[in-house]
Amino acid sequence: MNPFDLEGKAALVTGGNGGIGLGMAKALAEAGAKLAIAGRDEKKNADAAHVLDAIAIKADLRDEKSCRAAVDQAAQKLGRLDILVNNAGMNIRKPPQDLSLADWNEVMTTNLTSAFVASQAAYLHMRRAGAGKIINIGSMMSIFGAAYLAPYAASKAGIVQLSKALASAWAKDNIQVNAVLPGWIDTNLTRRAREELKGLNERVLARTPAGRWGVPEDLGGIAVFLASAASDFVTGAAIPVDGGYSSQG
Repeated sequence: MNPFDLEGKAALVTGGNGGIGLGMAKALAEAGAKLAIAGRDEKKNADAAHVLDAIAIKADLRDEKSCRAAVDQAAQKLGRLDILVNNAGMNIRKPPQDLSLADWNEVMTTNLTSAFVASQAAYLHMRRAGAGKIINIGSMMSIFGAAYLAPYAASKAGIVQLSKALASAWAKDNIQVNAVLPGWIDTNLTRRAREELKGLNERVLARTPAGRWGVPEDLGGIAVFLASAASDFVTGAAIPVDGGYSSQG
């Protein structure tokens, strides 16, 4: 038997309509999982769903009712829910003294609170099924600080501790919860950062032992591993996928 086989499994990927989420969703589909993706942008949802042969769910994950409904809808349409990837995220790039409380709350709600709410909703389905896998997407900013990323870094550090807490609480229900910490991945979000921050590209390349930026597909392998039986004894972990960036201290 192939421990990485996801045939017969059902997965929901929040923010699965682009970037890292789409890269992970593709890998899950290639491993055999049935997919649902959730996001606010209907066109992006539809385009991604077409590529993935997935169910598209329009949802504002910042809203508790919408977030819970997206999880329940995915479980209903797929017939079950075995895998949840909490990938939805955003950033507001300002020095901390210029951030409004609204800025702070928007980032924290999108990146951290939505992951908690979606996990809580998924727990009910996974507990009934007797097993489940939750993959929370953190960041290298779960580890490092950055002057212009206070709410983003706080939310991504929170993702790691949330994952550990849920892993400890739900191990008895055979639900594994882990965090993935992507490094500098070539997405729309980081392309904007390169445009705004002179010298960022050169600094990233100089510090990354792999000598390149990552691409969304680089997250596919870890997604399949953490979603499959191959990781049944892995829970509460925070795993960097960063080309060695964080190994440099």
